[in-house]
Amino acid sequence: MSTRDDSIAEEFYSDLLLAERKSQLSAETYVFSVKEFLKWLSEKNIPLENAGTQEALYFSAKRRVDNKSCVTVAKDMSALRAFGAFLCRKGIWKTNFMMELDRPEVRRRIPSVLTVEEVNSLLFSIDTDTVIGKRDRALFELVYSAGLRISEVCSLLLANVHFDVQMIAVTGKGSKERLVPFGDEAKKRLEEWLSVRKDLLSTEGCPYLFVNYRGEKISRKGVWKNFQKFESMSGVKAKVHTLRHSFATHLLQGGADLRSVQELLGHTDLSTTQIYTHVDDSALKNYHSEFFPGHITEK
Repeated sequence: MSTRDDSIAEEFYSDLLLAERKSQLSAETYVFSVKEFLKWLSEKNIPLENAGTQEALYFSAKRRVDNKSCVTVAKDMSALRAFGAFLCRKGIWKTNFMMELDRPEVRRRIPSVLTVEEVNSLLFSIDTDTVIGKRDRALFELVYSAGLRISEVCSLLLANVHFDVQMIAVTGKGSKERLVPFGDEAKKRLEEWLSVRKDLLSTEGCPYLFVNYRGEKISRKGVWKNFQKFESMSGVKAKVHTLRHSFATHLLQGGADLRSVQELLGHTDLSTTQIYTHVDDSALKNYHSEFFPGHITEK
């Protein structure tokens, strides 16, 4: 990529945040796709001004040849459509030909979930005798107890935790805020963490609830790496997001209505939350086959 391409990508990033009001995570995802497109144009010696529908089709085909999933290619298309609109506003393109491309159909996969016993095995594998251990137990306990995304737990401010009512103010996708309750176990682990949190802080302090060993805001990569360690120790196969899936599924299995779970998860569209009803149905089928064998034919 040229210096000019870098400059355009950075300007696009600022436009997404300030004009389009995208979340930081969405903006970063869009810019990553756009940089891949600009890099491909550079390798083909095609100036950005000369790119058209054919180049967009070839780029999309290359991503599929590179074994990128339908989800990734669909995200690419969304990013490039937004980028096309941005270039039109700047006068670099006359029309947004990216709108002519069809997004690949993405079939929603039923998310994997853990049983309550598996969640316990995972969380109890964390050694809470250390400061870092107390932090990790509180962090992952809160992810499960409140159904948080990794980005949400990393950006959670200390001031957003209200122990008196056991609620947290969460900033989710699109900078939308919601109030989410957390359970007694999460409260206990948070109090233990806050009693030693100062041991990691510098003199300047940090407004975020969870900090790394340098006293700075913990990163998504750091959370992910720590989770992998506990996954290996416990023998439970999962991802951090699996705790959020499990939170939603356990609520539905416990009798919560779909609208309430939607609000707790911060989903804009109810159809996104409905995927968990399929998880619940499959669990019910397992329970049915185990405890209700049906008629036994006599020989």
